[in-house]
Amino acid sequence: MAEKFVSERNLKFMLYEVFDAHSLLEYPRYADHSPEEFDMVLDTAMKMAKDTLKPCFTEMDRNPPELVDGKVKVHPMVRTILRQFGEGGWISGGADYEYGGQQLPDMINFASSFIFSAANYSGSIYPGLCSGAAHLITAFGSQDLVDTYVPKMYAGEWQGTMALTEPQAGSSLSDITTTAYPTDQGYYKIKGQKIFISASEHDGVDNVVNLLLAKIKGAPAGVKGISLFVVPNNRIDEQGNLVFNDVTVTAVYHKLGYRGSPINQLSLGDNDDCHGYLVGEPHKGLPYMFQMMNESRIGVGTGAAAIASAAYYAALEYTKERPQGRPLTNRDPNSPQIPIIKHADVKRMLLFQRAVIEGSLSLLFQCSKYADLRLVLTGEEQERVALLLDLLTPVAKTYPSEMGIHSTSQALQCLGGYGYCEEFPVEQHYRDARIHPIHEGTTAIQGITVLGRNITMKNGQAYKIYLEEVGKVIEDAAGDDMLKPYSRQLAKAVETLQKVTDHLLGVAATGTPELFLADATLYIELFGIIAVAWQWLLQAMVVRKAMAGGPSEADANFYQGKLFAFKFFFAYELPKIEGLSMRLINSDGLTLEMKEEYFAD
Repeated sequence: MAEKFVSERNLKFMLYEVFDAHSLLEYPRYADHSPEEFDMVLDTAMKMAKDTLKPCFTEMDRNPPELVDGKVKVHPMVRTILRQFGEGGWISGGADYEYGGQQLPDMINFASSFIFSAANYSGSIYPGLCSGAAHLITAFGSQDLVDTYVPKMYAGEWQGTMALTEPQAGSSLSDITTTAYPTDQGYYKIKGQKIFISASEHDGVDNVVNLLLAKIKGAPAGVKGISLFVVPNNRIDEQGNLVFNDVTVTAVYHKLGYRGSPINQLSLGDNDDCHGYLVGEPHKGLPYMFQMMNESRIGVGTGAAAIASAAYYAALEYTKERPQGRPLTNRDPNSPQIPIIKHADVKRMLLFQRAVIEGSLSLLFQCSKYADLRLVLTGEEQERVALLLDLLTPVAKTYPSEMGIHSTSQALQCLGGYGYCEEFPVEQHYRDARIHPIHEGTTAIQGITVLGRNITMKNGQAYKIYLEEVGKVIEDAAGDDMLKPYSRQLAKAVETLQKVTDHLLGVAATGTPELFLADATLYIELFGIIAVAWQWLLQAMVVRKAMAGGPSEADANFYQGKLFAFKFFFAYELPKIEGLSMRLINSDGLTLEMKEEYFAD
């Protein structure tokens, strides 16, 4: 198994050279920290990943969770992982001091999360869910809910989850039927079912705290009637003991990948004794939950890029060691074979992976910086970064998710037949990667969100600001003779994006929403390619300045590799928008006109 799964050098390049994480120390929220502390956090995260998460990566896949006598049995290391993450402050790292957190910048927490996900994605999910669920309670819950649940969740003793999906509703939250019945005892009685809920019951913790969406009896129809509840699997009785809260696991799903974490189906209130505790105000549950959903979407993009990174380094190691064939100019069969990394097509596959992974990572860091600035800026500046984060979140979820599969596939291809065998790790990475375009909102949902909501929200203000941000990089890069052609290429790509967007908004204006959104998935693909090209041009500018300063040999090699990956993206990936734009501008309604009966055999 490959030892390396992420590039620490690249993480620090992103953090310090591209996005200047140290500049955040100027703001009071982060002033207690230091550059040395940032480095220490990253170094400790690497140690944690290598010592705790990576050793059980394969075991958690080979020994997936099982439902035994109504209880979900998980790998024994899950309890160790959660306790170590709790004791080390990893779950509460970004939380406010008043809740026992460290107020670390999101960029630093993101870098750590990337490291953990690359080492063992399934193992990293447990503490990540705790963090998101606890943050939801501290943001919108009462002091009593905070005091009761958050310390245990931050300690890794109680698991946090997000319970949205139902069997009959799927992603259509307006159709959920789980019902909350008011009582005069300070709680609601919950009845219903939830499906595909990660880590919603397991023996790695003493309790599970579900952040659950339900409709209070008599609530308005649709999403306006959704409320948010804390529904623990075990509630605390008057004596302070944990007692069964009438939450039953009815199924544990057996998955293609991501096998180390259980995905369960829950039945709530079978005995009319499931207590739920309202978070915030009634009927405002969906806006509250969007905080955790959007954090989770960034987390999905992070996990996708991280898995692709682990696969890439496994492939890189293999291609350097595997001898096969000879240069095309050498026809002597008696001459020694060469490592396959010397073959042009293998280099192409490796460059593709690096272009996708490091481009994705840059976009995710960009979103993390916006998340940090949103907490410390005020007025128009705050609104600006908040709009950019809102616009880009679906893209930062989707591009790494979809392209991470292709990247990991190319890693598998580098290993040839060995890549297809479970004796090598890339096979597992490939299976693990497939979940990301599905959970936390499918790619289709993200596309509809970007095109149907984010582009037009606040009269198109977010989209306008985004074009301004990309335009600044294009203008700055044009001042470098070497980068000028790439600046022009990206400017042309942005013109294509605007042309496509204007056309589709024109379709929307005709009152045909189905035609407008029919190819929203293609639109977010086009948007994502251009967004990552923007990030690669940003990285290239930083590299050019660094190389002008006379770097060491090791840094020079790193920067040269960056430039080749940048050039590869512009030469191989960015041109793909031409075919997408042709299709999007056509708007002939082909898929709409296709009738169900035409799919008959």
